[in-house]
Parts: sequence; C-alpha cells; structure tokens
Amino acid sequence: MAEPFKMDIEAIMQQLPHRYPFLLVDRILACEAGKYVHALKNVTFNEPFFQGHFPHRPLMPGVLIIEALAQASGILAFRTVEVVPDKDTRFYFVAIDKARFRKPVEPGDQLMLKVTLQRAFKGIWKFHGVAEVDGKEVASAEIMVAPETKQPQAKAAVPAGDAG
Repeated sequence: MAEPFKMDIEAIMQQLPHRYPFLLVDRILACEAGKYVHALKNVTFNEPFFQGHFPHRPLMPGVLIIEALAQASGILAFRTVEVVPDKDTRFYFVAIDKARFRKPVEPGDQLMLKVTLQRAFKGIWKFHGVAEVDGKEVASAEIMVAPETKQPQAKAAVPAGDAG
C-alpha cells in the first residue's frame, strides 16, 4: 500500500494560487487522491486579522477557518484529477452548507484541517471538512466547488468511478 502523499509549503504554493496573507495551509500531512487530505495551519499572533478581530481577545475569524478548509479541499481536488493549476484552471466555491463553529481559535493554536471528498457529480465537487485544535473539533462545514477551466471539460471532470 502506498504511503499518503505529503507536501511542504513550496509544493502547496505550486497547487494553490493564494499567497500571504491569504494562504491558510502550511503543510499537507497526508493526502490520498479521491479520498482525503489532512493539512496543518499554524495560527500565529502576527496574522494580520488579529489586529482587529479582536484587540482585547484575538480570535481567528470563522470565515477564515472555512477558507482554510476550502484551500485544503482545493489541494485534494487538484491531486485527484492530477492537474497542476495554472491561469486557465481553478476551483471556485459554489456553496458552503452546515457550517458550525464550536470553539474559538486563538494565536498559538495548530489548526488541523481534515477534508474528505464526498462526491463529484456533473462538475460539482462536495467535500466535508472538519477543523480541529488539540483533537477537538472547532469548526466544520460541507464545501462545494466547481472547476473553471479553459481546457477540454474532461480534463477537470469527475474522477473515474466516482459519479456520486
């Protein structure tokens, strides 16, 4: 059995178009194409959003936790279709459902991002993501994305054998 794929920050930057301060995935700890990705986000006090959210008690905004899950989902999608994104190939949010926030995320936390591919059907990919700190769930959501590609549609289509 093959060992799960891992990525450092340099490899992540080849897969995602995001850059500081909006790149919210620091490391891929494990990724199995078509199944799951486990990623890490180190939450540091010098993140630009902490200055205003909130000065008296810095908290990572929930929408950025969901964005971190979405970025991890993007890596899983690109690994699944074996595409290195470029200016002609991207995945975009089409829906976020059932988002839940259970605990605050503070400076010094390590945010573990666990995303599974639930299905891909007619160009819409559905993922379930859970964010954890110290093994405890802090947020979760269902994330749906769709590819935008200027290449033939089959290139970024549904993975073989996974029609829903």
